[in-house]
Amino acid sequence: MQTSNNTLTAVPGFRVGHATDVDGLTGCTVVLCPPATVGGVDQRGGAPGTRETDMLRPMHVVEYVDALVLAGGSAFGLAAADGVMRWCEQSGYGYPTPHGRVPIVPAAILYDLSIGSPNARPTAEMGWAACASASSASVAQGCVGAGTGCTIGKLLGPACATKAGIGSAAEQFSSGLVVAALVAVNALGDVLAADGSILAGLRSSASATEFLPTIDLMRAGMNAVAPSATVIGVIACNARLSKEAVNKVAQMAHDGLARAVSPAHTMADGDTLFALACGEVEADVSLVGAIAAEVTARAIREAVLRATSCGGLPALDDVRRR
Repeated sequence: MQTSNNTLTAVPGFRVGHATDVDGLTGCTVVLCPPATVGGVDQRGGAPGTRETDMLRPMHVVEYVDALVLAGGSAFGLAAADGVMRWCEQSGYGYPTPHGRVPIVPAAILYDLSIGSPNARPTAEMGWAACASASSASVAQGCVGAGTGCTIGKLLGPACATKAGIGSAAEQFSSGLVVAALVAVNALGDVLAADGSILAGLRSSASATEFLPTIDLMRAGMNAVAPSATVIGVIACNARLSKEAVNKVAQMAHDGLARAVSPAHTMADGDTLFALACGEVEADVSLVGAIAAEVTARAIREAVLRATSCGGLPALDDVRRR
């Protein structure tokens, strides 16, 4: 089963909104969840920036998630979640406590301070705006929201990087099962095509028209130590899954990240993937996790294919035209 929407909002009930700073080149993306959405997370990079992730793991009391935030701005960008918290509170969402509802809003950030203005950071107001603009329409991709300041191939510094952004992909089954991913791609390494060749990434110079394999430079002794990269994203499905199973889906989705990014999960990356499940479709968790890996890889490639040149850095299409 296929529809015209092949993005995360193909999963029934989910809405996505972006807030974008086109001058400072940063932004945030919000995923608003339907009621009783079970959340999980798997964090593998060596330089993460996250909020409210511990409670998503098994053996913790909170099971349901109200919204998720992906943002630029490095650790400063976690402030965007404050605006999402306020929006959710005023909209009546949250975990019930004796003294009011507390919205459950996990977040992850990426480092985009090397492009645009380093003083431009996603704010609580931007988080609110992203909620207000959220819809179930096909998700806008490329240099919007959390993808605004994304770059890839940064081992030789920002001048030799290539522009990336945020991408999404979905797979739908005749059973009614839908599994989708939304990923902001800001990797240290290169993005690989489905055949394993380099789609886009590190360039030898600011004017170069060919890509160098980042892994080969690392083999030659070049180290990646600065925490200046990250791939962050969310997988959503309409399967009926337990908290343990949703965490397994997040874990398996990282296989797709490793297929599409080389190298992945370095000490300079904060690679973090969330998983969300809300629905009544019966599905085997191993199938959901395997498809999660597939759509994650496709979303990563879409983030590169849909990016546009900005901030003095070329996107893939402009590199090809040189």
